[in-house]
Amino acid sequence: MHVGIDFTAGVWQGAGIGRYTRELISAVLAQGAGIRFTLFYAAGFPGSPPPPYLENLRRLCVSHRGTRVVPIPLPPRRLTQIWHRLRIPLPIEWLTGPLDILHAPDFVPPPTRARTLVTIHDLSYMVHPECAVPGVAAYLHDAVPRALKQASIIIADSESTRRDLHRLLNIALDRVTVVYPGVDARFRPLPPEVCEPVRRRLNLPRRFILFVGTIEPRKNLVRLLEAFARIDRAALNDQRDDELFLVLAGRRGWMYQPVFAAIDRLNLHDRVQLLDFVADSDLPVVYNLAQVFVYPSLYEGFGLPPLEALACGTPVVTSDNSSLPEVVGNAALLARADDVEALSEGMIRLLKDESLRDRLRRAGLEQARQFRWEASARQIIEHYYCVINGSIA
Repeated sequence: MHVGIDFTAGVWQGAGIGRYTRELISAVLAQGAGIRFTLFYAAGFPGSPPPPYLENLRRLCVSHRGTRVVPIPLPPRRLTQIWHRLRIPLPIEWLTGPLDILHAPDFVPPPTRARTLVTIHDLSYMVHPECAVPGVAAYLHDAVPRALKQASIIIADSESTRRDLHRLLNIALDRVTVVYPGVDARFRPLPPEVCEPVRRRLNLPRRFILFVGTIEPRKNLVRLLEAFARIDRAALNDQRDDELFLVLAGRRGWMYQPVFAAIDRLNLHDRVQLLDFVADSDLPVVYNLAQVFVYPSLYEGFGLPPLEALACGTPVVTSDNSSLPEVVGNAALLARADDVEALSEGMIRLLKDESLRDRLRRAGLEQARQFRWEASARQIIEHYYCVINGSIA
């Protein structure tokens, strides 16, 4: 069996689908004995800077020597234009050789003669179009239905996304299989001697509430800032000297200007710290150092950050919409994403109530154990064999 995998997101994107691709495909290669893999990716124009996560791909190849890599000498945007906007029928097999299966972990596969396994992470561009970049939303509105029509197997990250595919795109439920993402073993409770050097290096405060994710409208950060602004020493009955901070760990994405305007409007410059993107190696420590993790997103196809926080033993407040209750189970406090007071009260409860923190910490560790990349990879490989053996049309 020869499987081609589009690894473009894995070499270009730090968060979200990029991390999903790196983690899942690493686990698939580790369990895919007897399968021949070709990973291809948009490499950029010759002479341009390499993709930022190319080293991750190189490490994969070292660990799994039967894996072949095919760089395509075009940037991702240009390749997307050729394949999906202009619809130039250049099948990927011209570069990879014949494939039995094409695995597309980022919504849309390239032109191919092979049967395809396509992952749909969410339909946020349909559910919250006001939060999407118009050009990207237009592309997905056009390309995703075509990808679903040709897919041999459709993978969704959650039951919530599976239901959205049925509700919004009329995809039969029996065509969609849920394969949950996982949480890597490095996300776990860590001792102070591991955490404190990272705190000093990143200049993190002694006490902080943490958000991890791209700074963009769907993450609902303006309401988070408004909720955080309500938390003062009187609300916490707090006699400690060290100030409580909000740390936003994530790169600027799109339409982020209202977030910075809210920091100005609420006079939070001295209480909000912007970390920008956090390296994968530091992220478990940052979760461990936080008093509370908060994730007030308007909509998620899965939501890795709250799961990673649970795995680190950090109590979580998150939204009660889309897939988030499915991810956190009974191990987190839920609040309506549009209810600033409820978000604020949830954070205050976790900061004040030590017994609640302890209960959710134990529940969170147990909840996180249910999501492992090894299990995700086993399901993916089973689907490969279903396609090959004719179990899937």
